[in-house]
Parts: sequence; structure tokens; C-alpha cells
Amino acid sequence: MLALLASGSRRSSYSSNNKLAESENAAQNSNNMSWGTELWDQNDNLAIHTHKGIEGLDRYASFLRDRVAIEAEYAGKLRRLVKNYQPKKKEEEDNEFTTMQAFRNVLKEVGDLAGQREIVSESLQNQIILGVTLLSKTLREDRKKCLSDGATLQQNLNTQLTSLERAKRNYEKAYRDSEKAVDSYKRADMDLNLSRAEVERYKNVMTTKIQQSDDAKNEYANQLQKTNNLQQQHFSMMLPAVLNRLQELDEKRTRGFKEFIIGAAEAESSVAPIIARCMEGIVKAGESIDEKEDSSKVIERYQSGFTPPRDIPFEDLSKSDPDAVHDSHYSNPTANHLTMRGTMSANKLKKRVGIFNIFGSNKQRQIIEACITMKNSLTADGQKEDFSDLPPNQRRKKLQAKITELQQKIGQETNARDGLMKMKIVYEANSSLGNPMTVEGQLNESEHKLEKLKVDLKKYQGFLEKANQVQMATSSPQANRNQLQNGHRTSRHSNGSADDHHDDGDDQPDDAGSLSSSASPESGLGTSHTSLPGSGQGSANENAIGEDTYYETEVEALQPLGTCRALYPFEATSEGSIPMNEGEELQVIEIDQGDGWTRVRRANNSNGWDEGFVPTSYIECTLYA
Repeated sequence: MLALLASGSRRSSYSSNNKLAESENAAQNSNNMSWGTELWDQNDNLAIHTHKGIEGLDRYASFLRDRVAIEAEYAGKLRRLVKNYQPKKKEEEDNEFTTMQAFRNVLKEVGDLAGQREIVSESLQNQIILGVTLLSKTLREDRKKCLSDGATLQQNLNTQLTSLERAKRNYEKAYRDSEKAVDSYKRADMDLNLSRAEVERYKNVMTTKIQQSDDAKNEYANQLQKTNNLQQQHFSMMLPAVLNRLQELDEKRTRGFKEFIIGAAEAESSVAPIIARCMEGIVKAGESIDEKEDSSKVIERYQSGFTPPRDIPFEDLSKSDPDAVHDSHYSNPTANHLTMRGTMSANKLKKRVGIFNIFGSNKQRQIIEACITMKNSLTADGQKEDFSDLPPNQRRKKLQAKITELQQKIGQETNARDGLMKMKIVYEANSSLGNPMTVEGQLNESEHKLEKLKVDLKKYQGFLEKANQVQMATSSPQANRNQLQNGHRTSRHSNGSADDHHDDGDDQPDDAGSLSSSASPESGLGTSHTSLPGSGQGSANENAIGEDTYYETEVEALQPLGTCRALYPFEATSEGSIPMNEGEELQVIEIDQGDGWTRVRRANNSNGWDEGFVPTSYIECTLYA
């Protein structure tokens, strides 16, 4: 059993050794194999093979050029894509949302990807394609020289073979001629009829032909020796050398092909880590999106600071004094839109003498001038300088941002001024460094800018302090413009001032400059619950005061200051306000007095007008010039 195992192990060891020896011999034979030895008679095929090989290299170069063009085009389109989708300046406010921040980071990473594709394109162009082109040119020149040398060797051999063939034909002809001459001499020598002179002539001819045959034979032998020597050198040395050069040329092409393919892959893989980091950046950008944070930012951006309207109290008309209905702070919401209904038919109004002058040219001129002043005080983005057209929260936010911006500018300008002052001190200490007077102008300009910034900062700090002191609107716009406090009635005037009047029951009319009065019958301008005199409401009270207090005249309606368009729908749930639908066009008859409400009107189906207040932030105004 042990003998069998030993013999089996010896056989396996012998088999493995044989295989190893065979592989080594095959490798050695492959290393020893050369075109000059193995393909000595395949010159034409080798020429065709090397030509196709160089054409394949050129084809690879064309492939690389097309790929470089695609890479460059891809990178260019990526950059244009990133540029086209960069956030616009008007969209900068949206950049605070995590989605927009993530998208901006994605654009940045895509731009970096475009840069990496450009690097790949440049590497392929400057390294691989240039190398392939140079190698192809060198190979073509070397191949042409090799083929030329091979053709020369073959031509020399063919020439020698031609000489050998010619010498052989001459020898054959001379030999046949000598044979004929010998036969002729023998016949003449045996012929008794011929004279001795004739026989001697045949003998001389025979001798000459034999000599010529010997000379041709020697020439043939000489040419044969030369041909054999040349042929041996041709096929053993000269032609193999040319074929080996072709082999080296082809191997150089093959080796170059290998290196160029690997180089192209390395050019691609060299940017792979950066591309991977770009992908990681895109993933991080996606992971940075926080829906809760965006929701809180939406609240922060659009929160107005207003509180929902309070409950509308019930008015029991059976228990209240009909004459006192005008003094109520509340009205029937369904009547809010009846402000001037039925009172301006044919442009006729019943007005009191005390308020007639508010429609005069002087008042209109004052209103127009106020509108122009307000328009000139708008910021570059169309907002008021103190942002009073914004809701309270947004106004405070804008003011705080403006204050922070001004503080930063003041800090920068202060640093610049301090630098100029130090420079001036240095120049004064050493006049060779510069003239101190050259800094004086810059220092004065810096002081002027700093003073202006400080004035603006103080102004906006005042705006912010005023905004913080203003109570958030919890009541109706009409109540803000006409409030009853401690037995006094405060009426809003067109110039933004307020007059206090004792509500002592005398029903004294407002000043002639008053544009609106919400709950008092003296104004004559209808509120949400009180129509104009003569419309059928409040006539008993008017008659109680006296008929001579009123007169009927033709007056034009309050001239509109401009138009507005509703940006959002608004439900009128408070006193003095009117509802509006999104996109509805209205007339502006009184601009925002700083309380966030604008007075508007629109025509109704009864050939009259509806007047009331709407939130300024809900409309887009276009004032007349």
C-alpha cells in the first residue's frame, strides 16, 4: 500500500514537473520566436499586418478625439446648466429655505463635476491623443523605411538571380554549340572526301566552341556562387533584420496601445475621488433639507402679527335707542359693503356744510402732494422707507435687518477712517512717505459717509422703537382710525394727525380736513353701518338736530388717488372693512396712514359705491402721477 502511494506521488510529481518544463519551454520558444526566422517568406503579409496595426492606432486616436469633444461639450453644457439655474437676485429671499440652500449646493457640486470633466478632456487631449499621434507618425516613418530596405534587399536578390539565370542560359547555349562542333569535327575527320584544310577548320571551330563553353561554365559557376552567397545572406541575415525591425515596430505599437488605454483609464480614475466627493456633497445637500425648519421659516417670513378678529357682539335693536346706533363701534358684517350704497346716484350727495370743503381743490392738492411724497420715500424695491406698509412682524424684521446692515457699514467705515487717520499720522511724522494733505480729502469724505450712516442708523432705530411701541392691530381698521377713548372721539385726518373731541352729545362736526369718520353721523361719509344723509337712515336724528343744518347740493365723489388690485381674497369681518376677491380691481381713495389699512371703493349693482378699508398688505397699489 505504501509502495502504491509512493509510486502515485512520484507520478504526480513527475507530471507537474513535465508541465512546468513545457510551460518554460513554450515561454522560451515564444521569446526566441522572431519574424525574421519564422516568417522569412511572409514579407507581404507582414507589410499588410503592420499597416492595419497603425491604422488601428489611428482609429483609437480618432475615438479619443471624439470622446474629448464629448467630454468638453458635456462640461460646457453642465456649466451652462448651472449658470441658467443660479438663483436670481430677486429670489435671494428664498435662499433661506433649506430646499433652496440644498439646490444651490447641488449646483455648486455639478459645477465641480463639470470642472472634473474638463480635466479629463484636457488630460486625454494633452497626454494621450498627443502621444498616440506622435507614435503613429513615428511608426509610419519606421515602417516605410523598413519596407524600403526590404524592397532594396529583394531587388538585389532578384538582380543576382537574373544574372545567374542569364549565365546559365549562356552556359547551356555554349555547351550545345561545343557539342555540335565536336560532332561536326568527328564527322569531318572520318570523311575522306574532305581536305586536310577543311578538317583543320572544323577542328579550330571545335576548339573555339569548347573554350566558349568552358568560359560560360565558369561564369555560370561564378554567378551561382554569388547567388548562393547572396541568397544565404539575404534569408539568414539581411531580410530577418528587416523583418525583426518590423516586429519591433509592431510590438512598439502594441505596447503603446496598451499604455494609452491604461493612461486614458488613469486620467478618468484620477478624478474619480473628486467626483465621489461631489456625489457625497450632493447627498449631504439632500440630507440637509429639513421640512420643519422650512415650515418655521415660512411662519417667520409671512407672520403678520395680527390677531384673529374678536367675536361680533349681538345688537338687540328692540332694546337700544335708534338714535344711538350711529355711536356703536360695531356694525352688521353683512352691511359692511353698504358704505355708500344708494347715496351717489347721479353724483348727488346730501352733505353738511362742515365737511363740504374736504372735496375742494386745496384738499385734493394736499392729498396728491402727500401721495407724491410717499412715492418718493419708497425704497428701491418699492417699499416704504420705514416699511410701514408691511405687517408688524415683517416690519420689525425688515427694520432690524436694515439696522444690522447699517451697523456693519458703520463698522467698516470706522475701520477705514481709523486706517486713514493712522496713515495721516505716519505721513506727518515722515513726509518722505507721502503728503498728509492727500489723505485729508479721503478722511473728510469718510467722516461724511460715517455721519450719514449714523443718521440713518438713528432714524431706523427710531422706526424700530416706534414699531415696537405700536400695539398689534386687534380691532377693525375703522376702529383704528376712529376710536372712542375715555369719552373722547379721535378722528383721523388726511395728514395723519388726530383731533380729540369731547363726546358730549353736541354732535359737533369734525374739522374740514377730516377725511373719514367711522361711527359719528357728523361726517356724512358712510361707514359700514351708516349711509349718507338722505339715504333713509339716521333721518330722525338729523331732523331732531334741525333741518337748517343740512342742505342738498351736487358734489362730485371723492376723487380716486389711484387703483389697486387684490393680491389675496379678504373677508370683511370687522367694522368699516369691505370684502374683496383675489384679482379684483378697486379705487384707492385714501392711502395708508401708517396703521396698515387703505381705504378703497368700488361700484355696486345699485349704481352706487361701496367704500371701506382693506389691509394694505393684501393689495398692490398704483397711484396716479
